[in-house]
Amino acid sequence: MTEGGGTCILEAHAHPDKLHTVGRPAEGHDIRLIDDEGVELPPGQTGEVVGHSPAMMTGYHGQPDKTREAEWFAPDGRRFIRTGDVGRFDDDGFLVLLDRKKDVVISGGFNIYPSDLEALLQRHPAVADCAVVGAPSEAWGETPVAFVVPQPGHALDAEALREWLNAQVGKTQRLAGLRFTAELPRSAIGKVLKRELRLAWETGAPQAGETETGALRRG
Repeated sequence: MTEGGGTCILEAHAHPDKLHTVGRPAEGHDIRLIDDEGVELPPGQTGEVVGHSPAMMTGYHGQPDKTREAEWFAPDGRRFIRTGDVGRFDDDGFLVLLDRKKDVVISGGFNIYPSDLEALLQRHPAVADCAVVGAPSEAWGETPVAFVVPQPGHALDAEALREWLNAQVGKTQRLAGLRFTAELPRSAIGKVLKRELRLAWETGAPQAGETETGALRRG
């Protein structure tokens, strides 16, 4: 982050079993996790990543409200910068990043991490790419839905894929719907633009080469 807030270092050659992490906090950098109420979380729990380092912004120029939103203060008064990322530390102190906080689906009071569902979908041999977002639900507030890019040459039934995924997850994580699309919208640096996918689902606007299955229901 250009705002500062902390750096992690992963020595990949020394820890080949930790390549799914971003490493441990660098020397002089303090990385912690907090919940939605700003309470620091103990090791093993999932929360927003906040960081303190020797190089941090003093604030956004002329935007004190935005600056306050970006800050978190520890009980001892130490100032941290909120990253907006959700993560957890493993038993060895390595940080695992999960999702952007704004992309977490809150369904019936449960936090659903799209990255968990995307990782499962990507295990299917007929899936080339995928993204999971939250869609509005009268019953649950939000419910997860998926956009999938099929592998070329694979015959893939959308409803069968949805059922395959749902059979592997808990009831609260089940996909309410699934759409096939020729490609996912991405930024100039390759990041999936999930806000565009959410809007497309809400408005019914099709993506290129899109078909769909599933209603907005749990299971």
